[in-house]
Amino acid sequence: MFFHPMDFLIIIAFAISLWAQFKVKGNFKKWSEVSAYSGRTGAEVARSILDQNGLSHIPVEPVPGMLSDHYDPVSKVVRLSEPVYYGDSIASVSVAAHEVGHAVQHKKSYGALVFRHRMFPLVNLTSGIAPFLLMGGLLLQQFQLVGVGIVLFSFAVLFQLVTLPVEFNASSRAKHYLLAEGFIRNDEERGVNKVLNAAALTYVAAALISLLELLKFVMIFFQGQREE
Repeated sequence: MFFHPMDFLIIIAFAISLWAQFKVKGNFKKWSEVSAYSGRTGAEVARSILDQNGLSHIPVEPVPGMLSDHYDPVSKVVRLSEPVYYGDSIASVSVAAHEVGHAVQHKKSYGALVFRHRMFPLVNLTSGIAPFLLMGGLLLQQFQLVGVGIVLFSFAVLFQLVTLPVEFNASSRAKHYLLAEGFIRNDEERGVNKVLNAAALTYVAAALISLLELLKFVMIFFQGQREE
């Protein structure tokens, strides 16, 4: 009853997601062992790029954990995991520059980022309700509930899709800053690409899973409508 032909594609997408996470950890570990030519730490790189972009008021803080790096748009602070904050490797400066890229996006009101921030409260609400409506509708064979669940779930899918240009743009900014300010040499750009592209793939996989799940429920909804 609950198996659907789309589940095969969803399983493949999950496998891609697991592979992407493996690549992120593998590339980060590999390039964490290669010091960047500038010898600057992730914290120093982040601080310098922020200052160069008129963001001297934004602090850079270390946080525990592995790959827990993020820019907090509410508190307006760049938080870097300890290996990134204190490390001077290609992986460290790549991740640090990427997170600063988000801070610069925020300052410049980058369209996709602004849209994602405005969506967040709505997505936070609907993503908690949608699964109950979808599963409840399927169990009770009430396809009106499934339809409402689809509408609510579509906001979460849109959020995932909007995240893609946000992440790609932050990585593009990071590569530009690292080269323009001399934190890496041209021959080190390959390592930066490996680290940032692997991370981007995890977002692509997550968006693909959400999109396929949405398509699955839409197909179930229309099939149920025909049978009623």
